[in-house]
Amino acid sequence: MLVLRIVGLLLVLGIAGSILLWLLTGNRRYRQWAWKIFRAGLVVLFVFLSLFALERLLAPMI
Repeated sequence: MLVLRIVGLLLVLGIAGSILLWLLTGNRRYRQWAWKIFRAGLVVLFVFLSLFALERLLAPMI
């Protein structure tokens, strides 16, 4: 769980930093980076949630 919190914190910092740079510079590249970081974070979140759900389903069988 500690790793998940660290990854979440890094994702939030990366997105916030990219949006801040976009607002300061107006360069659209930073907004695209923020969107890519957000999508990657969603994929990581769904993978972890899927693993937790799979564990709950398979634990009673063992």
